[in-house]
Amino acid sequence: MGVTKDRSVLIDGSQGEGGGQILRTSLALALCTQRPLVVREVRARRSRPGLLRQHLTALRAAATISKARIEGDRLGSSEVRVHPGPVRHGDHRFAVGSAGSAILVFQTVLWPLLCAPGRSRLRFEGGTHNPLAPPFDFLERAFLPVIRGMGAQIEARLVRHGFYPAGGGAFEVELEGGHRLRPLTLTERGELRQLRARALVAGLHEEIGERELLEVEDRLGDGVALGERRIEVVESAGPGNAVLIEVESAAITEVFASFGEIGRAAEAVGRAAIDEAREYLHAGVPVGRHLADQLLIPMALAGESTVTTLRPTDHTITNAAVIGAFLPAAPTVTRGPSTLATLRTGAAG
Repeated sequence: MGVTKDRSVLIDGSQGEGGGQILRTSLALALCTQRPLVVREVRARRSRPGLLRQHLTALRAAATISKARIEGDRLGSSEVRVHPGPVRHGDHRFAVGSAGSAILVFQTVLWPLLCAPGRSRLRFEGGTHNPLAPPFDFLERAFLPVIRGMGAQIEARLVRHGFYPAGGGAFEVELEGGHRLRPLTLTERGELRQLRARALVAGLHEEIGERELLEVEDRLGDGVALGERRIEVVESAGPGNAVLIEVESAAITEVFASFGEIGRAAEAVGRAAIDEAREYLHAGVPVGRHLADQLLIPMALAGESTVTTLRPTDHTITNAAVIGAFLPAAPTVTRGPSTLATLRTGAAG
């Protein structure tokens, strides 16, 4: 990371975990700060490096909301340049055109639109339940309530499920920007209120969901009761399946997901979801690993924020480093005992 001769922020896309989050975070913050951007070695550590369709959609979405001049906006491109203009609100539709995650496109344009005054109505089309990205349920029940608590004015509605590999999903968002985010402190989870489990089934036998939920119940262990379990048969462009574990506590609701795929036993899908939830419950922290990663940008925009979480992934560490190239309130990670960690941002300048 650094600065080019024309004062653009220079980001090395091969750093850390070397994935698409580096590009998305860079795009969002380039628009928020109105600083030109160069990203080199885009997704260099992936088996298919360069821009895939969902990354290209995110790049063009960023250009759309800011009238930015962009270079390198083609599939497979390993370098992109962005010269942002002022962020403008409006009615927009962003279509990935594949099962690539529409959620990740949303996360690219969210922060610039929240930073700028005005109202937007947005429609995102593509994958809504993709194993390589947060599902819409995580967005709706875990992420959005936290940022609304920070002062964000935003609502989202699922229109249609879109599972990998068919895609075809859609969701809509309405938001009002220009309201400064309040600092976030989430260091205690509080009393456990309810544990819920759902199995989403599209174009498949309901028995798959039943087997998944039985595995969830079998692995819960003593002292934790499942308050609700249900199978939801949903419509989608193609077959799909997911298990969603929702942990509602006094301070926060967390969501953990696992996805079915060809050759993977239903029991393995249920086991993966409940094992992640059990790790979270055992740790006693309020914020899970994936939510911690998603909260880094709003924490840095708000300044002086603190959350306690599980020991972060390389994804989170890399994301924090990229944020530090744009914002003075860069996140820091302090490792605690065992598998715990604290994420902090300082006072924004």
